[in-house]
Amino acid sequence: MKKLLLLFTVSLLIASCYTFKGISIDYNKVSTFSLGDFPNNSTNVVPTLSQDVREALRLKILNESRLGSTTANGDVEFNGTITSYRISSVAPQPGETTQFNRLTITVQVEFINNTDPEQDWKQSFNWFADYDANENLPNVQDDLHEEIITELVENIFNKAFTNW
Repeated sequence: MKKLLLLFTVSLLIASCYTFKGISIDYNKVSTFSLGDFPNNSTNVVPTLSQDVREALRLKILNESRLGSTTANGDVEFNGTITSYRISSVAPQPGETTQFNRLTITVQVEFINNTDPEQDWKQSFNWFADYDANENLPNVQDDLHEEIITELVENIFNKAFTNW
């Protein structure tokens, strides 16, 4: 009896967490997704950035939905382009120096719902991370990319699959 009660409680907790995320996918109509290449068209090209964004989005959808991945023509499709990779100065200090630099990445995403074209959209998403101005970008780039891509993918996922 205790095992049954424990199983019920765990199931209830999992179900409530899943519902809390607000995911609104009609699995009777939508069962697959596909991703385009997400080419990097920014002036500062980082060779792996395109692949990193695409893979992070793929894993997010696989881990947080019941959609299956397909190479092309999914029930929902994501196509995108990295449009900006920019470094700017933040927090100016006396003497015209800066304390932090900011890396900002912008991705233009087109979402196509092949089962309900009224839900199609196209939007730019950007996110940034700051780093100490005394640091060289190559030394902190991987950590910054991970932080920024995580937030970008979260925002893209929420736009596509939640009713918030």
